[in-house]
Amino acid sequence: MGRLPFIIAASIFIIAFDIYCYKAIIAVFKKWKPSTKRLFAILYWGYSILLIIGVFGGIYLNLFLTLRAVILVAFFLTVACKIVMLPFLLIDDLRRGLIKLSRIIRKKEKVNAKEPISEAEPITRSEFLVKAGLVAAAVPLTSLSWGIISGAYDYQVRRVNLILPNLPKAFDGITMAQISDIHSGSFYNKTAVKGGVEMLLAEKPDFVFFTGDLVNNLTNEVRDYQDIFAKVKAPLGVYSTLGNHDYGDYTFGKNPSPARTKNLKDMIDVHKIMGYDLLMNQNRRLKVDGEEIGILGIENWGMGRFPKYGKMELAVQHTDDLPVKLLLSHDPSHWRGEVLQKYPQIDAMFSGHTHGMQFGVRFKEAQWSPVQYIYKEWAGLYQEQKQQLYVNVGYGFLGYPGRVGILPEITVFTLKRA
Repeated sequence: MGRLPFIIAASIFIIAFDIYCYKAIIAVFKKWKPSTKRLFAILYWGYSILLIIGVFGGIYLNLFLTLRAVILVAFFLTVACKIVMLPFLLIDDLRRGLIKLSRIIRKKEKVNAKEPISEAEPITRSEFLVKAGLVAAAVPLTSLSWGIISGAYDYQVRRVNLILPNLPKAFDGITMAQISDIHSGSFYNKTAVKGGVEMLLAEKPDFVFFTGDLVNNLTNEVRDYQDIFAKVKAPLGVYSTLGNHDYGDYTFGKNPSPARTKNLKDMIDVHKIMGYDLLMNQNRRLKVDGEEIGILGIENWGMGRFPKYGKMELAVQHTDDLPVKLLLSHDPSHWRGEVLQKYPQIDAMFSGHTHGMQFGVRFKEAQWSPVQYIYKEWAGLYQEQKQQLYVNVGYGFLGYPGRVGILPEITVFTLKRA
């Protein structure tokens, strides 16, 4: 019930927003026939009300994941288009307000001068501004729709040479793959998801990291995709950690409860069933030809509102003798927030979480996304002195069911001594 007041408030806001947009459109297209206006009103309000009902149903009813995804796609696109249209309507209202204020001032001046006052013409909406707003709204509709059609499952393999000066000779040239942020509750195309896994397996990595967020909210979201991700295997193992979405906090809250405990237990069990070695403030020794490196994994450790369940003091235990330590930690803010300050022995950290906001541009030498104003490290490889961080922009998607410019990623690292 905790989310209900927020959803009601959001619905009221959206309806008020809809009324504002509707009145602006009707005011401009006043030459429409009454029958056309009635048809437009039925379609406009019928669509809006169905969307709100659909969002409520998607949250509180056990809808098919595909149906819920379709509803959220429609809702996201509709709100995005109206938000783009809003500035044009506000500029037009500001224009009309200034005209009205000017008329009031002139009217007072005429009263003081005892001049005759003529009836002023009504201030109509600017047809140009409203129609320009409608055209502008088509831009996000087109680009975001294309991002859904072409970007959501357009998996990209990124190859990175990871230089680790202390790397044992036996590990020189070994490959490691990383995926992150699967968010299986958002998927609606099993064939495409399977295709991405096959791309990963075709790289034949020696070991694999999965850096959290298997689901959106509940462990049962992965049930339709569990068999696909269970195919991810590697000779030296698949290692995983939990992300902020994997605990059930967004459904059950952060306080202990039987439902939350069961959801987390189910999540741990799913990792075992898939054959992933889930590291919860733990470490493993990876051995090749008698030489070893350390793989450490902690529970989610995030800044601000994100939970801090990770305990680095546990993860680093009994690893002092290892020449290289690789850390799985879902949230990249952990690197600057704790690792750089307190754990100089960590050679490289691997994260996800940001998704690159699923929107932006990414070239070999330059990249940009709005998420960079939230996270200093948000995509790719970073280094400070001898410590490195790699942020994977994610395999899946959350909220907006697509990607524009920041495409889903499979990272393949080649470990090198120099």
